[in-house]
Amino acid sequence: MAVKVYVVYYSMYGHVAKLAEEIKKGASSVEGVEVKIWQVPETLSEEVLGKMGAPPRSDAPVIAPQELAEADGVLFGFPTRFGMMAAQMKAFFDATGGLWREQSLAGKPAGVFFSTGTQGGGQETTPLTAVTQLAHHGMVFVPVGYTFGAKMFDMAAVHGGSPYGAGTFAGDGSRWPSEAELEHAFHQGKYFAGIAKKLKGASSA
Repeated sequence: MAVKVYVVYYSMYGHVAKLAEEIKKGASSVEGVEVKIWQVPETLSEEVLGKMGAPPRSDAPVIAPQELAEADGVLFGFPTRFGMMAAQMKAFFDATGGLWREQSLAGKPAGVFFSTGTQGGGQETTPLTAVTQLAHHGMVFVPVGYTFGAKMFDMAAVHGGSPYGAGTFAGDGSRWPSEAELEHAFHQGKYFAGIAKKLKGASSA
């Protein structure tokens, strides 16, 4: 039976969506793993989004909280807002009270990826503060660590990401994920899917 990995994200300007696509490719490269991309509901009106210069949303389906229970593992992606996850993703987590009461997500692996505006804008605090959401659900946090290897230490070019997960710098919005950042995202997807597969295999043994 296939291992179901969900990639669930919020992306206002498309940077996190770009990482999500690479994470999906990486996870899909693991045999026996099925990957589906979802986006969380938008909380801002079209009028406000227009004033903020946000482009049209992607065509990824919008997930309902209860659908998380169908996954064997979930990777959550979001941009930062003052060093924490964007309100849209927090609102989605706030709507998972029913799952929390039943502990429907307990024992399922979870990971995070993210986008920040600057180098000091939350590449560590954004994922670190997100772990509280996973802990209350009893999910098993799977950081990428330094499994990406030497590229984590490359100082020749600016790159996002941390031991917590893949990441990118958006700057003023005009900077898009670099090749190194996309490779990191692919690696995280592949690494996470491998862990999810092992955990499901162990639970059914």
